[in-house]
Amino acid sequence: MDTINSAVETLMQSANTLFILMGAIMVFAMHAGFAFLEVGTVRHKNQVNALVKIMTDFGFSALAYFFVGYWVAYGVTFFDDAQTLAQNSGYDLVKFFFLMTFAAAIPAIVSGGIAERARFWPLLSCSALSVALIYPFFEGVIWNGNFGFQDWLEGTFGAPFHDFAGSVVVHGVGGWIALVAVLMLGIRNGRYRGGRLVAFPPSNIPFLALGAWILCIGWFGFNVMSAQTLDGISGLVAVNSLMAMVGGIVVATILGKNDPGFIHNGPLAGLVAICAGSDLVHPIGALVIGGVAGALFVWMFTLIQNRWKIDDVLGVWPLHGLCGAWGGVAAGIFGAQGLGGLGGVSLLSQLIGTLAGIVVAVVGAAVVYGGIKAVVGLRLSEEQEFDGADLSIHRIEATADDK
Repeated sequence: MDTINSAVETLMQSANTLFILMGAIMVFAMHAGFAFLEVGTVRHKNQVNALVKIMTDFGFSALAYFFVGYWVAYGVTFFDDAQTLAQNSGYDLVKFFFLMTFAAAIPAIVSGGIAERARFWPLLSCSALSVALIYPFFEGVIWNGNFGFQDWLEGTFGAPFHDFAGSVVVHGVGGWIALVAVLMLGIRNGRYRGGRLVAFPPSNIPFLALGAWILCIGWFGFNVMSAQTLDGISGLVAVNSLMAMVGGIVVATILGKNDPGFIHNGPLAGLVAICAGSDLVHPIGALVIGGVAGALFVWMFTLIQNRWKIDDVLGVWPLHGLCGAWGGVAAGIFGAQGLGGLGGVSLLSQLIGTLAGIVVAVVGAAVVYGGIKAVVGLRLSEEQEFDGADLSIHRIEATADDK
């Protein structure tokens, strides 16, 4: 009997390790989606830079999270011998891999906002510092219970802040960091003339669409596999992710007046918003959450570009920052049993937790990006920006005949 129990336990450990490994790979693949979404949106002279930024951001983020960020969030380091690290089928190592792909999404989000005018090494340094310090600080507070913040919310309002897959922890934090970076970098040259917006059309709609599709597919690993074990897997999370994605598509199509940029970002807006409450809400509630997120993205992207003159190239602040914040709040609304949810969530806790994420992101980004800007600067020179980041930074164009 002991032998059978041991074999079953080993099998479950191995199955859970494989499960979370598949999740890590799916979220890792999403970074290709980030890359192609940006490549398709920026002008031809900045396509190489878009690809390089996502790849290098991932590499430096992995180092920052391995040596610093994971310790900040969970108090765990990797300085034991390999035999110790490989216990339990290496589940703890693969869990790190999974969570690291989440952390690396922060600079991938920021990259789309600051495109076409950012210096390479200074911004790469900001990315590493964000993943080492800003993101894991809030991640640890929410997902590891650091500093007693969650205990205080539960004791005061009846429930902790609920963010199952990172509407606020990942997307909200990334989006609000991006807003600070965009404002510090300023507007691209030639973007506004006589106070009016000058259109910089996407360079490649098929690449933009490919990026959106890769992200949509990978998102089911992002959400469903946030359960982290097989016994925690929920079909509700999968269907809610689907319905929120559909809500974002439909509303963005209607309000965006058939614009392909809005249509392909609509599902992403819905998926950002549903992360927090995907394990709580009813599928109809998820549809509404996604639809509101699609509307929020279309309206706010148009507003910040045309009236507020915030030059957020891919609209990452409305997409991730605002839709992420909406998702955090929406979990407290549609997660209630009165609206068909599973309950166990407090709207006040959701509001306070969402605001806390915004504050951490804005203050942290102001320190990191402001410090690097003061020391070495963040922006390409006017001549470098005119020539494009591809030639100015990487000394090569995206295609040999690209003139």
